[in-house]
Amino acid sequence: MNKLDIITTILGLAYIILEYKASIWMWVVGFLMQVLGIALYYQKGLYADCGMEFYYLAMTVYGFASWKLALLRANERKEAMGSGAEPIAMAEKKDAPPTHFPPRLALLWTALTLTIWLTIYLLLTSFTDSKVPIADSFTTALSIVGIWALARKYLEQWFIWIAVDVVTSALYFYKDIPFKASLYALYVVIAILGYRKWRRMMS
Repeated sequence: MNKLDIITTILGLAYIILEYKASIWMWVVGFLMQVLGIALYYQKGLYADCGMEFYYLAMTVYGFASWKLALLRANERKEAMGSGAEPIAMAEKKDAPPTHFPPRLALLWTALTLTIWLTIYLLLTSFTDSKVPIADSFTTALSIVGIWALARKYLEQWFIWIAVDVVTSALYFYKDIPFKASLYALYVVIAILGYRKWRRMMS
């Protein structure tokens, strides 16, 4: 059994639970998970996924900063209401509910995703020995949009992750990473529940 597979699976489970709860600490857990994921994916020849982890690292910093800023703004507004007001412990619970993905960006991000998918596919087939270039490049391209949408706290990011998780689960079983594969299968279920929870948070 691969220790990295087991450790990143445990971290991944903690990550998705924190995401379900819309907790800012998901970004801290995610940072550690992605650092270890770089080594795991390189070891297994999933080069697009490996490269994607560096993007994830940057986005965890961006996501944490974005959610933290919402918390600070919420507390500033709370303080402006009166000195007796209690500070907000979690902005995502009180003042920063999820929002919808802006329709004006849908076409742009769809075109960008297709372009990234094709580009990564061509890179994998031309410069690596990847045996799964279509699936590897697909999940990578879609994840680029997904993590950005999560950092912006858009409700529709759950739909993106459902598609990514279904394909990734099958891919990881094929590449003999069973723990992570099982985790992504669980992600599908949690993503469905997460969508329902975030939708209730919006109302």
